[in-house]
Amino acid sequence: MSTPRRPGLARLLLLMLCSLLVLQGYFALRIALWSVLPVRQTAFMRAAQWRLLRTGEHPAWRHDWLRYPAIGTWLKRAVVASEDATFLHNPGVDWQALRAAWERDHTRLAEREHLVVGGSTITQQLAKNLFLSPERSYLRKGQELVITGMLELLLGKRRILQMYLNSVEWGDGIYGAQAAAQAYFHVPARALSRLQAARLAVMLPAPRYFQHHLYGPYIDRRSWVIAARALDAQIPR
Repeated sequence: MSTPRRPGLARLLLLMLCSLLVLQGYFALRIALWSVLPVRQTAFMRAAQWRLLRTGEHPAWRHDWLRYPAIGTWLKRAVVASEDATFLHNPGVDWQALRAAWERDHTRLAEREHLVVGGSTITQQLAKNLFLSPERSYLRKGQELVITGMLELLLGKRRILQMYLNSVEWGDGIYGAQAAAQAYFHVPARALSRLQAARLAVMLPAPRYFQHHLYGPYIDRRSWVIAARALDAQIPR
């Protein structure tokens, strides 16, 4: 009785390639659907739910989808000013910022684990939030860039910003502009003042930390800077 032959290397590579293409097709299909449907859950939300389940924490879960006009103009301007000043004009990736972040992260070897400088655009952050994990790796970064290209190709800047502001984390169980505005300032997202919007924008790099440090020397000073920059920030109409 003959022993079954193991698949050859070429066959395995072909299988891996087909699997990769199917995965990219899945991402593209989801993005196409989100061009008309609201985003109800993201990979980051599922990861947060799992983390809270493991730790036994049960914060109230807040996430409401808003139409683009219902998100306050000051919040749109503040987030763009804080997170991606070239958002309206870049192709989804700010290569200069990405290169600068790479150089800073690889020259501060002693601090690398605690001080990593980001160079991601709003579109890149949305790609990561929608589909990927928080872990850093070159493979994940490569996939992030592919999804970023799909988002830019299939959606307009207005829809990308709307999806980002409706799904980004602003604290444990707090997702999206409406939930954040109500949790921290007890107003709807459209009613946020310029300084309130700037404070929410400053929270984005570390939302679970600033959730418990909403006021203090750093966030106060940074909020005034972003509030000033928001005056000139360009956003989709």
